[in-house]
Amino acid sequence: MEAYKQEFIEFMVESDVLKFGEFTLKSGRKSPFFMNAGAYVTGSQLQRLGQYYAKAIHEHYGDDFDILFGPAYKGIPLGVATCIAFSELYGKEIKYCSNRKEAKDHGDAGILLGSPIQDGDKIVIIEDVTTSGKSIEETFPIIQAQGDVQILGLMVSLNRMEKGRDSDRSALEEIKQKYGFAANAIVSMEDVVEHLYNKECGGRIVIDDEIKTAIDAYYELYGAKE
Repeated sequence: MEAYKQEFIEFMVESDVLKFGEFTLKSGRKSPFFMNAGAYVTGSQLQRLGQYYAKAIHEHYGDDFDILFGPAYKGIPLGVATCIAFSELYGKEIKYCSNRKEAKDHGDAGILLGSPIQDGDKIVIIEDVTTSGKSIEETFPIIQAQGDVQILGLMVSLNRMEKGRDSDRSALEEIKQKYGFAANAIVSMEDVVEHLYNKECGGRIVIDDEIKTAIDAYYELYGAKE
């Protein structure tokens, strides 16, 4: 596993973004882990987060694209931080764009925030985590309505590796099949377990035998086939 991915896993835990225990998800599932990207709140955290995203996007999609689209609301700071990191790390000026939940009818009017999208633009979508793919259902038509564009793919921070909404495949795999573009994550839960199981992180072991057993049981029930 690449060094930046190992660092990112520890960064999620140290930032209190990735937690282990017992959590009830929106779906009603009882999960032994929970991720909340809203816990990234400081300048240094956002700087590091943007760098990890930029490295993963560069690895999977290169730098030959024009716009990083972050769906409102959590995608807005993710997109901004990652565009800054792209400029710093790779000397490439990527523009950020987001949607508004409600269209603005004065001043900077319209449904979009940030850079306009034009014919010929190549776009990467950035999100925190995708469990059901619902946000892409909302985002995809907004982007497509702007013109003749190419969506290179989606990047999320964590692949939960769970069954999606309509099949036994993961949400990321469902997105690939439904929309025809790639969907990747900085790390997967398999990476997380491999890196943290019975190893110290921030002076403590966060995945011990008990948590590992709970994670294994969870994936017996809800793990994706692919």
